[in-house]
Amino acid sequence: MIFAPLSIPMAKWTKQSAQLLHGLLSFIVFTALDFMDCVFCIIFAYLDEFFEGNNGVSAPCYCLKKRGVNEGGDADNCERESQLSETLYGDCRRNVFRELGLQRRFEKSKDKRVGFESEVGKREKGNRWSDCGCQSCVSWMKDGGDLRLHAVVQAPDWTQARDGNLEGKSIENVVFLHGFISSSSFWTETVFCNLSEQAKQKYSLFAVDLLGFGRSPKPRSCLYTLRDHVEMIEKSVIFPFELNSFHLVAHSMGSIVALALAAKYPEAVKSVTLIAPPYVASSGDGASSLALEKLAGKKLWPPLLFGASFMSWYEHLGRIVCFIICRSHRIWESFLRVLTWRRDLHFMITDLTRHTHHSAWHTMHNVICGGARFTDEFLEILSKMRVRIKLIQGNEDQLVPLECSYSIKKRFPEVDVKIISGTDHMTVVLFLYQGRIT
Repeated sequence: MIFAPLSIPMAKWTKQSAQLLHGLLSFIVFTALDFMDCVFCIIFAYLDEFFEGNNGVSAPCYCLKKRGVNEGGDADNCERESQLSETLYGDCRRNVFRELGLQRRFEKSKDKRVGFESEVGKREKGNRWSDCGCQSCVSWMKDGGDLRLHAVVQAPDWTQARDGNLEGKSIENVVFLHGFISSSSFWTETVFCNLSEQAKQKYSLFAVDLLGFGRSPKPRSCLYTLRDHVEMIEKSVIFPFELNSFHLVAHSMGSIVALALAAKYPEAVKSVTLIAPPYVASSGDGASSLALEKLAGKKLWPPLLFGASFMSWYEHLGRIVCFIICRSHRIWESFLRVLTWRRDLHFMITDLTRHTHHSAWHTMHNVICGGARFTDEFLEILSKMRVRIKLIQGNEDQLVPLECSYSIKKRFPEVDVKIISGTDHMTVVLFLYQGRIT
């Protein structure tokens, strides 16, 4: 009993000590990563010049501060630049060694080169030397200039599903959008294969590989903005299948794309289901930076958050990871097949490598971070049009804070929010096929 009063102060002291230790370790680790990213910026500059040359194929990185490369340009270029997130650029992703001038000697040569936003449209759509060139990864290049997303369609009947009628019964269309570093397999291997026969006769299901992921095209001439993603979904699914009305179901990053698509077609969208959406209650200037801090802040723990921060803050270190893992995915997959004695690996393992650093980097910043500037606007449009919105998130989600869901509910009370106990960022999707999918 004598030591009971000391238990509370001792617990508080232990917690504060742990936080202090975590902060100190984070400072040391991320300072080291800052230095390494600056060094590899210089290394990759030389390697790119060696393998690709200064012929319009090689492109400068984003380490320098944002420059008005399209000043005096046409309206289309200005609109394109407005879609870019400020988090792409080095002045937003602060690096102590970059600010001290470690790369200053290379700025003059970089300044002479054409700005990335102008030059990107001139480059070929082929992969970089640091990307995988296997048949599976470059098969989309055989389509020539007519690039379309890879889509998996499950419908009662192709013709009647397109016309929206089967035996006198209305067929409802559902478009599924996956999250970051994923593919349509996320839906086909979880939801599609577990639907009842009754549901399969009622719904036409469309699961797409978003631009830059899975089997979809990964052009280097693209900046992977929200507009790029929406236009490719239109071109690949909405227009070809003549979807005059449809439901949207989206997970994580796909939720932002879904809101952008729904806001463009509010009269056609019957409902929107968002699963663990990375929402930041902010808009306008500074929203993208806030999203980067909230969703991928520089923290060592939990490990998933450290991975997100590593790949989001460090352009060149992230490229090294993609070079080691994505470019050599066939070696890793063969090794895992031998190790697990399984011919077919889990879809989540193979999805991890089905992207390029260029597509993942730009999608992370221009969609997840940059989309924060427009999310409130999208939700307001859907709210005015009385589009039904359902939000689902697991209470053990370590990637997207529960604060995101609570913020949406607070700002838009009409949104139906459900927090599922005992589920995390990925397993929460398993609740979709238990009952209704809309």
